[in-house]
Amino acid sequence: MAGAAAEQRRLASVVESWQGRPVLVIGDAMLDEWRFAESDRLCREAPAPVLTLRRRISAAGGAANTAVNVAALGGRAVLVAPVGADVAGDELHDCLDRAGVWDRTVNQHGRHTPVKRRMLAGSQILLREDSGDPDDALDPDGVQRLLTALDCATEELRAAASGERPTLVVCDYGLGALPAPVRAWLVANRERYATVALDAHDLADWRGLAPTVVTPSFAEATRLLARAAGAARTGGGAELHLDHPDNDPTDGPSELSVGAAPGERTSRVQVPTTGAATRADRTGPTGEPTPGEDRVSMTGDGLSVTATGVTVNAEAGEGVDRAVLAESRLAELHAHTGADVVAVTLDTEGAVVGGADGERRRSHSTPVPASHAVGAGDAYLAAMTLALAADAPLSTAAQLAQLTATITVSDTGTCVCRREDLLTALEETPAPDAGHPVLVGADELAAIVDEHRGAGRSVVFTNGCFDVLHPGHVRYLEQARRLGDLLVVAVNSDGSVRRLKGPDRPVNPVEDRATLLGALSCVDHVVVFEEDSPAELIKAVRPDVYVKGGDYPPEMVPEAPLVRRLGGQVRTLGYVPDRSTSRIIERIRSHGPQRETDPSLSRKPS
Repeated sequence: MAGAAAEQRRLASVVESWQGRPVLVIGDAMLDEWRFAESDRLCREAPAPVLTLRRRISAAGGAANTAVNVAALGGRAVLVAPVGADVAGDELHDCLDRAGVWDRTVNQHGRHTPVKRRMLAGSQILLREDSGDPDDALDPDGVQRLLTALDCATEELRAAASGERPTLVVCDYGLGALPAPVRAWLVANRERYATVALDAHDLADWRGLAPTVVTPSFAEATRLLARAAGAARTGGGAELHLDHPDNDPTDGPSELSVGAAPGERTSRVQVPTTGAATRADRTGPTGEPTPGEDRVSMTGDGLSVTATGVTVNAEAGEGVDRAVLAESRLAELHAHTGADVVAVTLDTEGAVVGGADGERRRSHSTPVPASHAVGAGDAYLAAMTLALAADAPLSTAAQLAQLTATITVSDTGTCVCRREDLLTALEETPAPDAGHPVLVGADELAAIVDEHRGAGRSVVFTNGCFDVLHPGHVRYLEQARRLGDLLVVAVNSDGSVRRLKGPDRPVNPVEDRATLLGALSCVDHVVVFEEDSPAELIKAVRPDVYVKGGDYPPEMVPEAPLVRRLGGQVRTLGYVPDRSTSRIIERIRSHGPQRETDPSLSRKPS
């Protein structure tokens, strides 16, 4: 229990440490409008429900919601963004004022504030109407005023923080708030910001920014890989384009295919293409796939991306986890974005986070209705940014970001997480050794793992006989524990050990072996299995990391295909030299006759 309390205090201390941290948010701000209606009949003209409007609420959206979340979590948030001089713009100003965001937006006459209007019956979104034209570019005067506001806000935050460099969050959703001159200014002034977070539909536009962290969705990450593959294929080199030629065939996503190799037939949900698309041809406010991009396919092993196409397919790819693909391409995403940290968000499946040093984290989320999850990515981005700006370790930042997003999705509306809610959730979050015995059964273990997944923790799983526990085992388990937040050790039953090792094993019964393993501080839970293979347990636990001891590559681990199919990664850890159960048993046996024949060995001490 002491360890549980210590972990909670550590996480809470990070949340406390980012209090008042200066954060400048720039990008595409919009207004989220929610219209709640009731329906009890269909209209005569068509098989459509007749809606009676009962309630209407407005909330900050896009970059504005990211700023609201930063402020709600305790940061000092400033928003710089173009906003239309219209009714929607006035409502957005009110939302920012109520949230305590420093409003440094720039009114643009003749330009409409982007709005996303959702009509709901119950908790079901019936339709969404988007307004705000992405083709309505800022005029030169608007660009200059935006740059002036950006420069002034940067200095204002720095002065308020006693000279400390502020954090920058860039939210580029293709609505025209960040034209080329603004992007160039941010790249040229990168050193004025200590931490830079980037959330962009088109990551190719931002290669020169060298951000601290990028948070692409799975589709956005795959889109970038497609562009990179296309550029390499056409001799474009490693650098991705910043400006998009009108005839660029790799500009804009079209579809993403999961589970079928290039050329194989598969059921796809595909956006019709009508030839090459320009940047202005994009669908804009939605940020959804647009025509003209080569397709990218994920092959059945979940590890391959080709530049033959991008297909979004909910039906294909049965048994292939998006996390597997995302994790396998983290190094390329680091290279193409120049980011220290890449967090690929997987909506209902959580996120895969990787650091430049190779550290990786897998977090999970709880599936909720779509109407509950609007803006959850903004909350994730805000918490991730604040944690990294507070110099939190990657594992801590990933855990806090996932927890922040998870606790915001309890109700319909645009997600905002308050600092008080996060701290309360930390107090209520089960720690790895809190409230559950160390020795558990398979059914109980599955429930325990689900609890920790809900809290954003990653699960490490290993198995073995552990017949005679020795320092090699201890070091191996300590290394395994450092790969995640919860270490589960599955130990072979006595019958299983006899079948695997021979009739003279095990030396110690399973009750003793499990007790010793459970006494190690690095082990959170121990479970006994009767089978020769832990496959059924792996299916139940779905580990984020599966660990085995040995000097062979992970591909040679028999359980590797199953673990990867379930979305986990496989790691092998080298053995400690001259430390093994077999050698210990051999030494005991070799000394046995000597002990029987040498009288000096049987004397009692004086």
